[in-house]
Parts: sequence; C-alpha cells; structure tokens
Amino acid sequence: MSINITMPALSPTMEEGTLAKWNVKPGDTVEAGDIIAEIETDKATMEVEAVDEGVVAQILVDEGTEGVKVNAIIAVLAEEGEDAGNISLTPAAAGASDSKAPESEAPTEPDPRLRGDERTDEPKQVASTPVTMPSLGAGDDRIKASPLARRIAALKGVDLNALKGKGSGPHGRIVKKDVENAQPGAAAATPAAGASAPTSPDGLILPQILDDRVYAPDSYRLEPLDGMRKTVARRLTQSFMQVPHFPLNVDIKLDKLLAARKGINEAAPEGVKVSVNDMLIKASAMALMAEPDCNASFSDKGIAYHNGAHISVAVAIDGGLITPVIRDAEKKGLAEISIEMKDLATRARERKLKPQEYMGGTFSISNLGMFGIKSFASIINPPEGMILSVGAGEKQPVVGADGQLTTATLMGVTLTCDHRVIGGAEGARWLQAFKRYVETPESMLL
Repeated sequence: MSINITMPALSPTMEEGTLAKWNVKPGDTVEAGDIIAEIETDKATMEVEAVDEGVVAQILVDEGTEGVKVNAIIAVLAEEGEDAGNISLTPAAAGASDSKAPESEAPTEPDPRLRGDERTDEPKQVASTPVTMPSLGAGDDRIKASPLARRIAALKGVDLNALKGKGSGPHGRIVKKDVENAQPGAAAATPAAGASAPTSPDGLILPQILDDRVYAPDSYRLEPLDGMRKTVARRLTQSFMQVPHFPLNVDIKLDKLLAARKGINEAAPEGVKVSVNDMLIKASAMALMAEPDCNASFSDKGIAYHNGAHISVAVAIDGGLITPVIRDAEKKGLAEISIEMKDLATRARERKLKPQEYMGGTFSISNLGMFGIKSFASIINPPEGMILSVGAGEKQPVVGADGQLTTATLMGVTLTCDHRVIGGAEGARWLQAFKRYVETPESMLL
C-alpha cells in the first residue's frame, strides 16, 4: 500500500509553510532518516526527514510553492513490491485527504519545553474575513467615495452603487457616515479570476490599501509579504490592540559594568568575548528571580508564574526579526550566555533555528543602543508579560553623591509591561532590581 508524505507541523503554531526544496525526485529510493525536503516557516528553514522507506512514486507539490497547509499530502511513496509507476494521486485528491494524519506523517508533538503556558497562552487567532473592495467604476460611471468609506462598505457588505450621488460629502462624495447609516446590500463585485482580495487579519482591523488616486500604481514597487512579515504584522497588531500596556523609564549608570566587562574579557579564555548585551541578559534574569511576580504571562485561565527566566533577545534578520531564547539564563555564567547567544544569533540570520530555540520566552530584550538610539518603547511579545528596550550609553554630566558635578555613562531603558499581569509598583521594583545588578555587576556573582 502506498504511503502518503504530508506537510509536517514544524512548530505548535504552524498552520502552513513554503516547500522550499525537494532533495528527491520520482524514482528515488529513500530510507527512514533521509533528508527529503526543506520547508520554510515564518521563522526558519528546516529539513524534513523521511519516516518510512520506499520509492518516490509521485511529487504533488512543486518546489517554491507557498501556503501549503499542514497535513496536506505533498508526495507519495511506493512500498516494497509496489510498482511506483502505477501509483497516482491528483492534487485535488491530496487536498481532500489533508485533514487525515497518515502514519507516515512527520511527528508534530512539540518539544516538551513548549508545552504548558508557552503554548496554551498563545493569543487566539481570530478567523480572517475575506474582504472584497468594491469597484468604483470609471468615467461618468465612477462612484465618488472616500477610501475609508470603501473599506467600511467592504466589511459591511454595502453596495456603493445604491449610494451613488447621494453622499453627504462634497459633490455627492460618499463618506464614512453615509456607509455606516446604510443598510447592508449586495456584496461588492467579485475580483477578476486570479486576483486576490485584501483580507483583514482579524475582525477589528480594516484592510490596508493604497488608493490609486493618491499613489499611481507605477509610482512605487510592491513587494509581496513573506511568511515572516505576515506573522510579525498579525502578532504585533494583535498585541498592540489587545494588550493594555504601559512604559516605565529609568537611566542607569554603566561605568562599573563597562569596567567589569573589560576585566572579564581580559581573563576569559580565547574565543570568548562577553558583550554588554550578554551582561544585560544576565541582569534581566537575576531581576526576574528577585521579583518573581514579574516573570509571568496572562491567560484566560489565570496568570502563569514561570519557574525559570527564559530571555528572548530580539535579532534583526532579512525580512523582519526573530527572538532566540536563552533558557534558564539565571543559572548560566556570562561566558556560557555569550557563546550561546552568538550561536543563536548566527543561526537566526541564516533562518536555521529550531522552534524550541525561538519560542517559550518569558521576557524580552530589544537593544538598539548600537545604532545610537537613546530611548524607545517596544511592543510586548505575547504571551510574555514585559519587554525591555535598551538605548545607547552616553557620557553625561551628573551630580555625584557629594553634590559635585561629574560625568557618568548613562543608559536609558524603557520597560513595557502588560498591565493585566504587571502593576506599576511591580514593574518599578523589577527596574530597581535590574538597575542594582547593572550598577553593581559583582552582585550578579553572589
């Protein structure tokens, strides 16, 4: 009996992916453990191993195909004794079978570290609602309507033809209130075959369009969104809209930390070079242990207080960003954090991270100090409860404890908190602990 090879779920939240490359072709013999394909998710490119042996009878999904649903049949293997040439499965039949999980399907059970709060607290995705933008016609038949009126009409199913010439705007232009007061009618015209209608990431977000009357189509270059951009746009929009957040700001003296870093690197073994960011990761983890109420995630069932400090570190890559995680950072030395962070950042830029290496964080750090940015506030990365934004360290005049004017290297940081989990007092206490560890780095060794 033939064996179906399906699109594997490479992470707990994966719904679809891009079949980047086939390493086999029809007629090839494969054994369990052979690398047969490469799959691109929104965060990484991963290799797929065969879990059965046989002869490749048919490949149903071509290289480069995007949006392949998890569990969709992508190829068929012939078992020993079967004639591979007599096995055929149409793409339509494969699609009809994609809800079944064949025995050859790649394991979808996530890493144990992704179970529990890190998995169940993922924000629930609201089903996307296809929205067809109504045609405005041309010439004398053109419907005068504002872009906002068009979007609202598309969402409400209002036929703008019924409002033509009756708008309350200048020269009968249809505006927002005209559409809001109208009764839903026939849906807007269906786009031509092959055209894709704008979609709404969730029921609250209006479609984002560029009005041809404002931006001529030949005046810009349109680059389609890849999986990472789509995911970043959806998750951060949901976070900014759904998470009640507030910022806390403080300046921290860096002089002692910089001196300690110099001494550490002079004594470190060859090949190890601790960065300021490595020391901030350690200080963040220690502060989370000192203020455990802040190492938390919100869920509808309650607040999850995490046992370990798993620090997500924002790394910019082509097409977006990714947050590799230093797990149990409070238990690791600076050299170990440095080596691990360099490895994770390198593989992040190559999109070679495994899901368990960029999921399951409990706190995030985003550092733009190396670009000279003095201060900024980041968007929370759900289900984490806080994110720290780190600015540049600069020499500034300060008044010393003796009342005399002196200079110090000051670094501005902003802590953005999920107010459902973290109160102002809790966030302030965490910043006090973080500042204490940074300004007296020897305390991190106790």
